[in-house]
Amino acid sequence: QLQVVESGGGLVQAGGSLRLSCVASGRGFDSYAMGWFRQAPFRQAPGKEREFVAAINWSGRSTYYADSVKGRFTISRDNAKNSVALQMNSLKPEDTAVYYCRSVSVEGTWGHFGLYDYDTWGQGTSVTVSS
Repeated sequence: QLQVVESGGGLVQAGGSLRLSCVASGRGFDSYAMGWFRQAPFRQAPGKEREFVAAINWSGRSTYYADSVKGRFTISRDNAKNSVALQMNSLKPEDTAVYYCRSVSVEGTWGHFGLYDYDTWGQGTSVTVSS
């Protein structure tokens, strides 16, 4: 089981950049694929699913992005530091959300992800993009 702490959010103007960080504690970080998710303000109600943003495999050699962020966001990891980062460039107002990281399972083929029941969500980090 991994516990995560996200940081790096803030207020930025449209077109700007932010770099989010996620530090994990617990055993086996370097054996897990990790993902970033987000939940926009209007979706912050019980039962509202978080939107998938990006994922990276255990070694860092494979990545996957939602179409809405492809070409603008880059996910990376440093297994020596038990950390995952999300570099966000060319930010848009619609990127405004609370961002979360979490370990993900690969459901069949790369690009199809699930969540482990034994992990939980962190507190997230808030990103606000002004127009």
